[in-house]
Amino acid sequence: MNQTPSPSQLIDQRIAELGDWRGTMLAQIRTLIKQADPDAVEEWKWRGVPVWSHDGIICTGETYKSVVKMTFAKGASLADPAHLFNSSLEGNTRRAIDFREGEKIDEAALKALIRAAVTLNSSRR
Repeated sequence: MNQTPSPSQLIDQRIAELGDWRGTMLAQIRTLIKQADPDAVEEWKWRGVPVWSHDGIICTGETYKSVVKMTFAKGASLADPAHLFNSSLEGNTRRAIDFREGEKIDEAALKALIRAAVTLNSSRR
């Protein structure tokens, strides 16, 4: 019987397949999401996009040639005191953070943003 890989296994595969700074960055983002919200659920949507959810989508982790893009589904509704959002700023709903090779993640600020997204999702139930 052919077993379909779980979303977590597919994300593991994506990290391994990238084999460069993007895989390392995606793995670091994934770790921070799990630290900020141990109850976050990993999903695999839209033909290969890692998604983290808790009472709705928290964020996605897309990989491109020059960036790893972390898109917050309801980012426009979140306070961003550390000014992490640097992409998709024109939309009414989503906001994203583009991480480039060699950039350091402000872990405390990112975890605060993830927790704020979870709180927002939970408040809209």
